[in-house]
Amino acid sequence: MKPTVRKSWTYSLVCPTSMGVRITPVNHQPVHVSDHFFLQATSAESNVLTVSAALGERVKVLTTFVKDSPIALLIKNDLRKRGIEFEGKEVPQGGPWGYRHQFNIADTGFGVRGPRVTNDRAGEVGRTLNVRDFDLERLFGREGVRVLHVSGLIAALSPETGQFCIELARAAKSHGTLISFDLNYRESFWKGRGQELSALFAEIASLTDYLIGNEEDFQLALGVQGPEAGGSDISGKMDSFKGMIDNARKAFPNASVFATTLRQVVHANEHLWGAILHSGGGWFEAPPRPIHILDRIGGGDGFVGGLLYGLNKGWEPEKALQFGWATGAMATTMIYDFALPASEEQVWSVWEGNARVKR
Repeated sequence: MKPTVRKSWTYSLVCPTSMGVRITPVNHQPVHVSDHFFLQATSAESNVLTVSAALGERVKVLTTFVKDSPIALLIKNDLRKRGIEFEGKEVPQGGPWGYRHQFNIADTGFGVRGPRVTNDRAGEVGRTLNVRDFDLERLFGREGVRVLHVSGLIAALSPETGQFCIELARAAKSHGTLISFDLNYRESFWKGRGQELSALFAEIASLTDYLIGNEEDFQLALGVQGPEAGGSDISGKMDSFKGMIDNARKAFPNASVFATTLRQVVHANEHLWGAILHSGGGWFEAPPRPIHILDRIGGGDGFVGGLLYGLNKGWEPEKALQFGWATGAMATTMIYDFALPASEEQVWSVWEGNARVKR
């Protein structure tokens, strides 16, 4: 029997995550020729929460920290600055070869030179996430959460985090919390684990209310048939992408919202950016159109953040989709890998293509 969605809550969004830092060469340069880097705290899931936090919603990450680590302190201070609450166990480092926070090393690319990303995740403390470290009855029962957002990055991080995501989703569902699942397929995470992770992702998707991916995630993570990647103008494949979502709807009928982003790379600093959403028996589109790119990393997270903000506000699906398109586009204009909107009005200006100065 489907649980009743709760009517009141403390947090509009909660998500499990493994926090780390990203270092990016300045001036769009490649990593191997650079000696100046910009450092920021990061995770895909906290990027999603940043949109709602910036616009006044109460949000929280569930994570783990390395005890007495200056990097952990940097991360906590950054989350506070963004208005994101956090909860997590302090894990002793265990010596020089023990636990640490992940490092993401990435250049932004420029023109014909595409971005290159290297993940350095050895000893990552986030791989130890465990439900025993959190009071789920307090969080989902007494405090209340509108939406639990789960990312495929965390689900695939380790067997332990996969189990953590499943148990977290089950607990949330039992208290009437909605589940959002961004598939976030990463080939390097799936290597040698395809059968295990296919079953895990299918189980999480079966509990999901909002199922989200990009133009390839549904096919690679869930085995849902869809169009071939790359090739011709993506706007000419809209019917194929709708067919892919229809296949996902048949496979996971409990979900009420299905969304996919659409991206065609013209060059590193110009993309065609669009999205499709299905909800309530209807289709809603943000047709691909050109956007200028400072840094593409985080655009998908920005889309999810804006979409969930709109859905939590009770907006019509088309309006929520447009808002997500705009926050995704906004994220690609920032030196950080997240969108930090000043107001809803600023986001709607992005959607409307209004880049005039505001005085």
